[in-house]
Amino acid sequence: MKMHGLGNDFVVIDQRGGEAMVTPALARALGDRHRGVGFDQLAVIETTPEADARLTFYNSDGSTAAACGNATRCVARHLMAESGRPSLTLLTERGQLQAADAGDGLTSVNMGPPQLDWAAIPLARAMETLTLPIDGAPSAVGMGNPHCVFFVADAESVDLARDGAAMEHHPLFPQATNVEYVQVRGPGELRMRVWERGTGITLACGSGACAAAVAAHRRGLADAHVRIELDGGWLELDWRADGVWMTGPTAHVLTGVLTPEFLAAV
Repeated sequence: MKMHGLGNDFVVIDQRGGEAMVTPALARALGDRHRGVGFDQLAVIETTPEADARLTFYNSDGSTAAACGNATRCVARHLMAESGRPSLTLLTERGQLQAADAGDGLTSVNMGPPQLDWAAIPLARAMETLTLPIDGAPSAVGMGNPHCVFFVADAESVDLARDGAAMEHHPLFPQATNVEYVQVRGPGELRMRVWERGTGITLACGSGACAAAVAAHRRGLADAHVRIELDGGWLELDWRADGVWMTGPTAHVLTGVLTPEFLAAV
């Protein structure tokens, strides 16, 4: 399937009941927007006794990601439509994530509590994560994957291709990092642009939006419940006692079959 959340686009492969077929090489081939299908992330659905389904994520460079919020919402919407259920649980490397129909075509997922300790994110050495010793004094937040959140006066003026790429492999982030540039419009509204680890510029990033909401609230810049405008549209974030809930739209674009010729060339 091809799906997207706010233009953050995914290929979703349903492996329930079938043989495992996804490899890093296949992920890279599928991620090629000229010779494959093209995606920001690849999500693989598998069966598990621990939840309604298990999700594994790949970036377009073939590396894996422990979390992908918008892809989780897309798959949750698909599985809820398939089963007729209003809620379900998905198992990811991040743990068990609750998902629910939020009405009006919107889907919510609890992305879990943020990781705020330096070792959990992880960072290269012990330090306070609210303000990092980097130009621009960003915050570090883990949402199952690492995030470096910069607060800027004007998100539109950020050179994402230059600054995001330069920060992705900063020495403080031994596993590399997603990079968010966040403009505070008010206590209930943020504007965010993002460079995703292993992918590059994307129109939206669900885990990044969670990280931005957490960092803004920790700094006293925004409420725990905020709306965030990304390049592809709006998400609603609510940092509660049980985790960071993210709500937004999803789209199922098509369902297709990979040809034997394509698979043989991988």
